[in-house]
Formats: sequence, C-alpha cells, structure tokens
Amino acid sequence: MTYLKGRGAQINPTNRFDHFVYDSSIEKDDDDPIRTKIIEVHPKTILNKVNSPDIPFKYSLNPYQGCEHGCVYCYARNTHNYWGYSAGLDFEQKILVKLKAPQLLEDKLKSPRWQAVPVMLSGNTDCYQPVERKLNITRQILEVFWRYRHPVGIITKNSLVLRDLDLLQQLNEHQLVHVAISITSLDEAVRQWLEPRTASAQMRLKTVEQLVAAGIPTTVMIAPIIPGFNEHELLPIAEKVAELGASAIGYTMVRLNGDVATIFEDWLRKTHPDRADKVLHKINACHGGQLGDSRFGQRMRGEGQIAHIINQQFKLAKRKYFADRALPPFNVDLHQHFKTPQMKLFLD
Repeated sequence: MTYLKGRGAQINPTNRFDHFVYDSSIEKDDDDPIRTKIIEVHPKTILNKVNSPDIPFKYSLNPYQGCEHGCVYCYARNTHNYWGYSAGLDFEQKILVKLKAPQLLEDKLKSPRWQAVPVMLSGNTDCYQPVERKLNITRQILEVFWRYRHPVGIITKNSLVLRDLDLLQQLNEHQLVHVAISITSLDEAVRQWLEPRTASAQMRLKTVEQLVAAGIPTTVMIAPIIPGFNEHELLPIAEKVAELGASAIGYTMVRLNGDVATIFEDWLRKTHPDRADKVLHKINACHGGQLGDSRFGQRMRGEGQIAHIINQQFKLAKRKYFADRALPPFNVDLHQHFKTPQMKLFLD
C-alpha cells in the first residue's frame, strides 16, 4: 500500500453533502502531488457560539478552516464538508483563510451590546498552523484583543505561538490570556505518524518552558488519548510538563466521528497493520461499541473499563503533580472601559 509521507490522511472520502460522487483520487501536480492551496473566504461574522457543555468557553474564533498540520484523528475534519471539500486530504491541502477576521472581531468587540466573555482562539483548527507564519492573521487578532482589553484563550500544537510572546505578556499583565499546548506523545516517531506537520515533541516542551518562563498561564492538553497507542504516556507527559512549570493539564479521549473513522482506520492499517484491530477494538470499547461519540458529557472521556482506567491515571497525575496549581481567572471587567476611543485615550 502506498503511503503519502508528510500527510496524515491518505484518502479523500466523498463529501457527504455531494449529490454526485466524484473521483476521490489525489489531485496530481507536476511539481508536488499533494501541494497545499490557500483559498480566501469572506465570512460575515467571526465569532462562533459554543453550545457544548463539554467546552469551557462560550465563543470560539477560527481564522483558518482546514489545517495543514494533518493530524489524522482530528475531529475538525468533518467541518470541511460544509465548505464543499473532503474531510481527508482536502482538509490538509485546501486551507481556507479569513483575512478580514481581525476587522470582524473589532466590529464585534466595540459593539455596545457585546459583554466580555473569554473567547477560545482555535478550538476547531489551529490558529498557528504553517500558513500563519506568512499571513499573520492570528497576530492581528491578538492585537485586537489587546486593543480592547478582552480575554482570550489559545490552544495550539505549534511553537509559532512564541512569535507573539510580546502580545501575550501584555495581555497577561491584566489577566487576559491563557495558552494551552497540545502534546499527544513524547515519542517523536509517534508524533510524526499522527501529526506529520506539527511542531516536534521536543519543540512543544520547549514552548511550554518558554511560555512559563515569560509568566504566561499555560495548560498542557494530553490529547487525544488513543487506547492501544499512547495511553501509557499520560503520566510521563504530566510529570514532564509539571517539571517545566505548567499550571494545569487536561485530556480528551479520541473519538472518530463521521469520515474521521474511515480516514483513521485507513491510516492505521497502512502504518500499523500489526496493531490496527487492537486499537480499533479499544476505541470501540470506550464509546459504547462505536468509533465515534457525540453524547455531551460522555464523548470527551468515554465509558467502560478502559476509559475508567485512563481517567483514574489522569486523576492520579493531577494529585501527584498539580495539586497546588491552578490557572488564574480571566479578567472580564476591563473590556467595558475600552469600547470607545475616548475611554481608551484616557486609560492608555
């Protein structure tokens, strides 16, 4: 079986919204058969209301749709169908960018009706994925949050977040920012298989260390836990990031909803055929006999004996390494004074 190095998904499942079935083979190009395409889109709004009790934010903001990081398990892949693309290779090849996101955000934050609540930057696709190095949309968004003294949380797998350390420090002076770094494995070979275009495991640890050294409240998400693949790393990762000074840890159980199940199984049988059945059976056992799970309160943690053991390991890690640590609360009071130009001049 042919394996496409540098990509997570190896196939392009048919878009479930298509009325016709198209050839799902990889688009060929003379120079690069799996090149990335950047496509500008023009949304009318930029904040997304989060209606899930499993997520500790009421709003999210995603400057990009699709993600070149190529994490094979990514739940966000299914959202690419809404844009007319496949959840497979299309998700990593066709990156939709929202160049007007900073202006749309500013329009929202200065509205008299807007009441400050922490906004999650990312949550669907990574706001520091490779194209951000060139486009700087995320940096412009942070500048807007700072201009209006508005709280923001960031989650990323990319060390590019350190580029914006100056803005993060300014925001942190007023308790306006938290950063979460996602670490799936300390084994670089595993990271390369699962997340081919993300920062290395070692670089993510260095990112945690530098954020902490700069005083930024930092969480590490040990996510996703894939039973039969990386669950044994939960305690070692927790111990390591505690040594680096992280304020908190979290975890989620892998869930393979929709086309992600097809993409993940195809990838797993091509890359790890010797353990594919074992891993898939364990994931099934964590979700009531299914690879996917959409039940609020259950989907992020799973159920059954395997999920219970993993949850107990997580609780042990928190007691052992994070018992005396906590993230500071967000400051939601300052924003009200920065909505008008007159007040900003007075308070700056």
